[in-house]
This record gives sequence, structure tokens and C-alpha cells, in this order.
Amino acid sequence: MDRRVFLGAGMAGAAALTFSSVWSQSTPQAGPPTLPEVGFRRMKLGNMELIALNDGAVRRPLGEEFVRNVPLEQVRSLLSSQNLPTDFIEIPFNAFMVVSGNQRVLFDTGFNDNGGATTGRLVANMAAAGFKPEDITQVVISHFHGDHINGVRNKAGALVFPRARIHVPAPEWAFWMDDARMASAPQAMQPAFQGVRRVFNGIPAEQLNRFDPGADLLPGIQSVAAYGHTPGHTLFTVKSEGQGFAYLADLTNIPSLFARSPDWAVQFDMDAEMARQTRRRMFEMVVREKLVAGGYHFPFPAFGTVEPMGNGYQFRPVA
Repeated sequence: MDRRVFLGAGMAGAAALTFSSVWSQSTPQAGPPTLPEVGFRRMKLGNMELIALNDGAVRRPLGEEFVRNVPLEQVRSLLSSQNLPTDFIEIPFNAFMVVSGNQRVLFDTGFNDNGGATTGRLVANMAAAGFKPEDITQVVISHFHGDHINGVRNKAGALVFPRARIHVPAPEWAFWMDDARMASAPQAMQPAFQGVRRVFNGIPAEQLNRFDPGADLLPGIQSVAAYGHTPGHTLFTVKSEGQGFAYLADLTNIPSLFARSPDWAVQFDMDAEMARQTRRRMFEMVVREKLVAGGYHFPFPAFGTVEPMGNGYQFRPVA
């Protein structure tokens, strides 16, 4: 894959790369976001346990920029057909934890105290589920957008999960940690490159694992290349005793839009065409293998089933 494309195609959504400072803030005119009363949900997966952990949500007005390749009225029409609001979008943030034997594996980290007032709830919801940050043995990162990595460190710079080994996709690391690429990137992308360095610089080498997507990270946990949203965007499957779960990360930002219409391009996808192809391929895998699916921006409890519908797919959260 020629990653030069991302510095060109990605500029259409350059503002998305400063997600942590811009899109982590709700806007007053849209009203407060809906937050779950209980911010965790458990599910048995063979001899493992899966826990969805909400880190908060934001609500922002729905504008022309959000879906880049269809008119706003078409977007509103699809939302209306599902009895959803048409004047704003609500974006939740949900990490997932897998408990397997003595391993506590956290997929993505939220904001901690680096985001807006309605974010940074992951650690509190983890505590409500009976776990402390020190209990996490592995942190697995899907990609390097700020809403997924800023929770690795708190605002003061301390590691939030001090005992965890941190696993990152090697292609994602190669893109964002390339000093020459950062120097040549447009000004709008500079905060994203700098944010990655704030999070990962200084982590001891023995605590950091750069893996090639497709590799097994732990028994029952496999990484899956899903490029397009970012150069190294990676998904993960978790399987135990004949049951399976797919963590879809940012395969679709809002399933009521981008699962139902997989060919639509959200503003955050750095390579829209590659993301479109990946979205269809990954949803087909989930349906074919009958996997429970969960996504970082899915409505809480953020996991459920996926089934074909029309020209796309329908996500149905667990009851």
C-alpha cells in the first residue's frame, strides 16, 4: 500500500485528525448527549468474558461535511427512516475488555482526562465493573486517532494502565511516527502527529509491541488488517469454545448510517475508497462467521448482531 495517498486523500477530513481537541466537545446548540445510566455491560464468550466500557459521548449538529459523498438530505432521510434525530449526530466512545484466565485485555483507551466534559468515563465504568487500571495486563490499540489513544496517558503524562503491555499495529506506527512525513504534512495534520508522540514517546521498549496485522496477539485473539480509515487501522477477533466476537473499532462511525450504507464516506476516513472496500469485506466476514460485533462508536451497549439489509447491513444491539 502506498501511504502517500493518505496525505492527499486524507485532507478532505483533516479536521478529524484533531478529533481529541475538536470533536470530543459537545456543542451547546445540539443539547447534551445521551449517556448510559450503567456504563458497562458483560457477556460470556466461551470461557472468556467480554465487557463493553463506555467512555462517554458527544453530540454535534449534523452538517454537510459529515458524510462526504452524498447530499445532506439523503443522510437525513436514512436517519428519519430509522426514527432517529436528523438535526444532530451523537457519537459514543466505547472500549472493550476481554477477561481470559489471568489476562485483562483492553481494546482502545478513550480519552481519560484529555477530552471534553462528557468523555473520560472509562476508568470509572471499569471500577463499577470491578476492575482497576492496574488490573489491565494488555492494551491493544486499533489505530492512532486521539479518541482511541489519548487514554494511554492522563493529562499529567502518567501511564493510566502502568502494568499493561501496549500492542500497536506496525503500519500505523510507521505512518504516524515517521518524522519526515510529519515535517512534510499539511499544518492541519500536525496536531495528530504531535498527539501520537505525546502518547507513545517514552514508553519502555519492553512494554511496547508493534505487531503486523494478521498476527495472533494472545490465545484466541487475532488481529485483522482493515486499512482505509487510517493507514494501519486494525480490527480484532476473539474466539473461545466455538463463540466469536469481532471488535470493529472505527469500521463504521455510526452504524445507522455507515453499516446501512457502507459506500458512504464519513469525514474521518483518511482514504475513503479503501475504507469503503474494507467496510464491505469486514461486514461480510462478521455475517459469514456469525460473530457478535462491537464497535467503538456503536450505540451502547455497543455489541450485538449484524445482518444484511438492503444494500448494506443492520446492527442490532443486545437487549
